[in-house]
Formats: sequence, C-alpha cells, structure tokens
Amino acid sequence: MSAKIVVVYHSGYGHTQRMAQAVADGAGARAIAIDADGQLPEPAWKLLDAADAIILGTPTYMGGPSWQFKRFADATSKQWFVQAWKDKLFGGFTNSAGMNGDKQNTLQYLQALASQHGGLWISLGVLPSSSKEAGRHDPNYLGAYAGAMAQTPSDASVEDMLQGDLDTARAYGERVAAVAARWKQG
Repeated sequence: MSAKIVVVYHSGYGHTQRMAQAVADGAGARAIAIDADGQLPEPAWKLLDAADAIILGTPTYMGGPSWQFKRFADATSKQWFVQAWKDKLFGGFTNSAGMNGDKQNTLQYLQALASQHGGLWISLGVLPSSSKEAGRHDPNYLGAYAGAMAQTPSDASVEDMLQGDLDTARAYGERVAAVAARWKQG
C-alpha cells in the first residue's frame, strides 16, 4: 500500500509552482496551490488531514515565506489544536531569486511549522554538487540539506529554471515517498 502524499504550496510567479510539480512528480503526490489570498479550497483540508506526508512549499521573499503561505500556516491552527497532523511526515522546499536569498530561514520556518504539529521532518538526502567541475545544472548545487532549494533570477521565466534544481526537487519528492512508504509499513 503506497503512502498518501500531498504537496501544498504557494507560488507568486510560477517558479515555485514548477518546483512543486517536480516534487509532486517525484513523490507520486497531489499538488495543491494556496491561492493569491492565502486560501485553500475546503476539500484540500480533507486531503491534508488524510495524508501520510505533507510537503510544504513557498517562495522566499524578504528572508522568509510569502505572506500567503503564512496565512495558510496560521489557518492550520485548527489542525494543531486537535493534533490532527501529529506523527505525519513533513518536508519542504523553496525558491528565491538570490543565490542565497536566505532560503535557509524559510526551510527553518517550514520545519518549525511541522514541529508545532508534532510532525517528523524529512531532510533532502542529496549530496551537494561541490566539486570544482560542478555547475549550476548539477543536482543540489546550492548545497541544501534541510529540504530542496532552487534559485531563479528575478528576470527569468518559469521555463528558464535550471534542470539541476528541478532534478533536486524531483529527487526530494522521491525521498519523501520512500520514507513515507517505510513509515507506513510500520
């Protein structure tokens, strides 16, 4: 029996959406977008409640998650109050225009949210491409460990996203799916 995995994300310009799709493809997951007002349709909450693993995604704006993602996070207090997501598996990913862009702050925010819910965090598990021969098209060139990171210049289109970042996102989805399957087997 495979694990039920949901990717819930906000994307301001489409880059994080493309990353969310790569994560979802790797995990065999359903992707659900947080809308421009920070809202989810009511049926989406039921999918999150029924999920074995939840993968959180948001762009990094000004050193943290988008306000739309924060509004969603605040709305999860209903689940927190009854511990509905306790012992679920969690993961997270982010994208920003800057090479650093303080993306680590965003991943730490996502980890803290998962911990507030009593969830268990899954790290990236992809070694960084850090040799002299490595380049921006290699997986995990940004050297992330806590979750998946991508960097897209502010003037780049969604189609201009680097394959190495998308490959990293897909590999992260695969890792979450593998861990969730093991967790579900008990």
